[in-house]
Amino acid sequence: MKRSTSPSDAGGFAFVLFGGTGDLAMRKILPALYAAHREGLLAPDGRIISVAQTALDARGYLQWVNEHVKPHLSGAPANDAAWRSFLERIAYVALDASQSEAFSSLRDTLGAQRGQRIFYLATGPSLFVPICRALASVGLAEGARIVLEKPLGYDLASSNAINDAVGEIFAEDQIYRIDHYLGKEAVQNLFALRFGNSLFEPLWRREWVESVQITVAEELGVESRGNFYDQTGALRDMVQNHLLQLLSIVAMEPPKSMDADAVRGEKLRVLRALKPLTGHEIRQNVVRGQYHAGATGGVAVPAYRAEPGVRHGSTTETFVALKAEVENWRWAGVPFFLRTGKRLADRVAEIVINFRAVPHSALGAMALRPGSNRLTIRLQPNESIRLSALAKEPGMGMNLRGVYLDLAFDQFFQQDRMEAYQRLLLDVIAGRLALFVRRDEQEAAWRWVAPIIEEWVRPDAAPKLYTAGTWGPAAASALLARHNTCWLEEEN
Repeated sequence: MKRSTSPSDAGGFAFVLFGGTGDLAMRKILPALYAAHREGLLAPDGRIISVAQTALDARGYLQWVNEHVKPHLSGAPANDAAWRSFLERIAYVALDASQSEAFSSLRDTLGAQRGQRIFYLATGPSLFVPICRALASVGLAEGARIVLEKPLGYDLASSNAINDAVGEIFAEDQIYRIDHYLGKEAVQNLFALRFGNSLFEPLWRREWVESVQITVAEELGVESRGNFYDQTGALRDMVQNHLLQLLSIVAMEPPKSMDADAVRGEKLRVLRALKPLTGHEIRQNVVRGQYHAGATGGVAVPAYRAEPGVRHGSTTETFVALKAEVENWRWAGVPFFLRTGKRLADRVAEIVINFRAVPHSALGAMALRPGSNRLTIRLQPNESIRLSALAKEPGMGMNLRGVYLDLAFDQFFQQDRMEAYQRLLLDVIAGRLALFVRRDEQEAAWRWVAPIIEEWVRPDAAPKLYTAGTWGPAAASALLARHNTCWLEEEN
């Protein structure tokens, strides 16, 4: 594999943020960089250069940061001294990213800045290739690292086209395809749980696991992203990346080390082992939904088709539930149920490992009930791990009741937990690739969802409607009922 050459890290870094006035920069990237700065995790002479088309001077941009970024800071309130010193790191370049000749001003701003150059593309995917080519044309691509936000393409062909073009300029070890779910503390603890403890590994296989559920549910609708979302949908926006990445981590074999290629190689093996879905299997095992008017938190909300930016009569899905199977020795026959959607009953992201019931119960039917023994890894809103089991109720008789053991991270670890974007941005600066998606992983995921995309082109494949504020179409519950199980929807 071609390897990149990098400038010396001795002089800190230059973090160039394209889309510097966008929603992602405002809510996630700049707050994450501030948190790292406040905690002393950034090199003192590291610089942040925001790039956007908005006509602002340096002072105007800092005013924008003060007004729009400060409300999104997590943890402790901004310390005035730390905030002022953070603002001193920031410069602003106004340019049209689609015009390569404008990039000379960016080169001049970087000037003699020493250390690693990082270009974060928080833009639409249509600008990825023009930006990369423009960086190369002014001599800024050599040795740099490039961070690509999702969505990386619309399907396998468009994803390959972007990867091919970017790959002509940057080596694979210079490209950081970001999936912020991989930076979450609970996902990191999934590695620790599986590969740092002998307790679970003997049980992490088909003989003991009945089913696996992965849910990423949102209460919000499309908000101001109607134009984008209507061209994307839940399958491309969530399943192809976030949910399949989580599935691959749950199902992967123990890597020989936590080296980037060792970890990503094991995830790739899982993605390539996913059972392909045909037209009939898609109709049986994939549920496509779209919300109509309802209520969230007691407040009336409109139907998806009435949201700003959504096409009249749109058939874009806002909900997907499906059954996947991993065809290998460890997982053969174990269903993996994936579910994601907008305007659902709660905001939650979790992984549920349902263990098999005992083969024979002398203690009554309770011990034979599916899901009596399960491991729940909660990713949001609060990160935790819960092991559910059965115990005898106090008193006469042998009546069983569900109990649980909780690992609540905020009780065990007093220090503030690092937000996903903060961890991932620090990994980019340090050159650590393990938590970023390799090209062959991305291709395998697109290849698996491609038949579903093709099936949904059929005129009779319109999404099933569900009321906003519920858990989606009834067909999603029926999908699990056929396997004698149900979604875990209420757990304190």
